[in-house]
Amino acid sequence: MNRRKFIIGNSLALMALCLPFPVRSNIFSEDPKLSDFEKRLRPVGRALEFEDYYVWCNSPIEGPDGKIHVFFSRWKKSKGMSGWINSSEIAHAVADKPEGPYEYISTILAPRGEGFWDATTCHNPSIHFVDGKYALFFMGNSNGKMDTKRIGLATSDSLYGPWKRPDKPLLLPGEKGEWDDLLTTNPSFLKHPNGEYWLYYKSLDTENYVHPKFEIKGNRKYGLAISKTLEGPYIKYENNPLIDFSKLGNNQQCEDAFVWYENKKFKMLARDMGVFGIDHGLYMDSDDGIHWSDPSIAYQPLDKYIKQPEAPKYLNRYGRVERPQLLFQNGKATYLFTASQGGKYETASAFIFRIV
Repeated sequence: MNRRKFIIGNSLALMALCLPFPVRSNIFSEDPKLSDFEKRLRPVGRALEFEDYYVWCNSPIEGPDGKIHVFFSRWKKSKGMSGWINSSEIAHAVADKPEGPYEYISTILAPRGEGFWDATTCHNPSIHFVDGKYALFFMGNSNGKMDTKRIGLATSDSLYGPWKRPDKPLLLPGEKGEWDDLLTTNPSFLKHPNGEYWLYYKSLDTENYVHPKFEIKGNRKYGLAISKTLEGPYIKYENNPLIDFSKLGNNQQCEDAFVWYENKKFKMLARDMGVFGIDHGLYMDSDDGIHWSDPSIAYQPLDKYIKQPEAPKYLNRYGRVERPQLLFQNGKATYLFTASQGGKYETASAFIFRIV
């Protein structure tokens, strides 16, 4: 190291010691794997902590009342973390500002019981304002297991409801032997600049659902379905899947995609499952929404931003954030909402980042 670099490095270190807030560990990093998106994140902290519930899938939107509305998944603490697959409901909370505090308003979608496609769980909410109405994309299942996960769409004229509940799923799996023949889940929606309605979705193929070599079952990939109207029908893109990391080896994959359009670019956040590590997020962009760039890091493990107490043994996802969803204000992404295990009740809650 030459004398100039030594002096600059030590000067920056001394400046950091004098700052009135914690310095992010990577603030002076030149790591090429970090996206510009990651470098703009500033941790706010946890929100939506409820003593008797796990909270997940926190999807925010600014309402006409100026308040921030979050639609989120929750299930009883007594069910443990795995309760999301067979006991989740979708609830609504409101705050005066993005950081909270949030007040629970109501449960808007709960499992309907035997005979319905969403009989046993309602999960993965993603809220959007489209064509003068509110569209809540979500996942339901009918037997409390993976193989009946299906995407649905509920609509309302108001964030406070009532919500028109779908009698049938919006998107079904493919035929046996196709890449998406097991399930449809993790919906991410945008209205394309050309006026079409684009729905990105995650699936698994049954052929690779169980593999003795890998701890994680299957290999998650992303496809696209397109419609001329919000309610469908959604027709699957002929060259699906769009996102497929299986060719990289070692069962690399991703899930929890959130897609948006900004500055004439399609952009995607997703949860990393093996590219940089399972505690990271991924960022990708695209000129056409179909052909995507190589991923970079969208967010890092939570301990890069905050200090947490030691994890309880039963929280095996502790230390990472999942289900990235963005809050837009005046057309600009201002906050990143995620879900993370931990918090004062040692369950799971929202974790929020400000985007600078």
